[in-house]
Amino acid sequence: MKADTYRAPRLSVAPMMDWTDRHCRYLHRLMSRHTLLYTEMVTAPAIVHGDRDRLLSFHDDEQPVALQVGGSDPAQLAEAARIAEDYGYAEVNLNCGCPSDRVQSGSFGAVLMEKPTLVAACTSAMKDAVRIPVTVKCRIGVDDQDPHVILPEFLAQVSAAGVDRFSVHARKAWLQGLSPKENRDIPPLDYDLVFQMKGLFPHLHLSINGGIGTLDEAISFLERGLDGVMIGRAAYHTPADVLLDADARIFDDPTGRTAEEVVHLMLPYIADHLAQGGRLGQVTRHMLGLFQGRPGARGWRRHLSENVHADGAGPEVVLAAMDHITQLAA
Repeated sequence: MKADTYRAPRLSVAPMMDWTDRHCRYLHRLMSRHTLLYTEMVTAPAIVHGDRDRLLSFHDDEQPVALQVGGSDPAQLAEAARIAEDYGYAEVNLNCGCPSDRVQSGSFGAVLMEKPTLVAACTSAMKDAVRIPVTVKCRIGVDDQDPHVILPEFLAQVSAAGVDRFSVHARKAWLQGLSPKENRDIPPLDYDLVFQMKGLFPHLHLSINGGIGTLDEAISFLERGLDGVMIGRAAYHTPADVLLDADARIFDDPTGRTAEEVVHLMLPYIADHLAQGGRLGQVTRHMLGLFQGRPGARGWRRHLSENVHADGAGPEVVLAAMDHITQLAA
């Protein structure tokens, strides 16, 4: 059964470079049928000129899945959006939040917070090219900008171009002097500002992102009037805590699975990946935090880490790692 793409943005897993690849998304989808999943950011030039199957292919069972793109050329982004729609993505999202040097040198990512007119032109071109939703992930500002001034201006200009869904990382990005890692913790988060934006733009679907670590926190933001919550690192490092109860508590779908059931459901996927020439560690690296906080979790992580690279390593390595969990649960 396909997940409800209309309600999916109530909870989403943030696009994260080197983390939210197709193996990670398949795992997360087994844990929540309805949560919206995002790809890693892929640049528009790579989509238009690169190996599209390698960059864009995904398993049908991942849906609803959104493609995040990076770029600042309207025509190129429109072409990338068309390609994304042809590949079957449920949404295409423009990155206006990544602070890395590589992104800045390409004049996209968080630096676009300084260019709302250009973002409006880009998203307008993208919307003209496709029927799927075009959305934006942004910061509250960059460097010396006053977020209380720049964010409403940004939302007003870009929404006037037809974008009605934004995911707002509630932290300013510093493009000079801070690394991307430091930009995840400095400067402080300003959740109140995002709530103010919801008051100013009640017609927009606003999801809040940044520092949200639990499902309880996510629910509190929804109960206080925001339309959605996007969780990043917590959904990756402690996926069971965030995703296993999400369908029941956020989407009113009582069907659910245990972490143990998810592991067994991953085994055919792993076998298929290996049969296509893949490596076990490419999948299991995303599973290390599955039992975080439970008895045997350390043994689970250690067994996987020490054995996935052996010649011929396959699903039996995962089953053996599971013994560290089941023996303590017995």
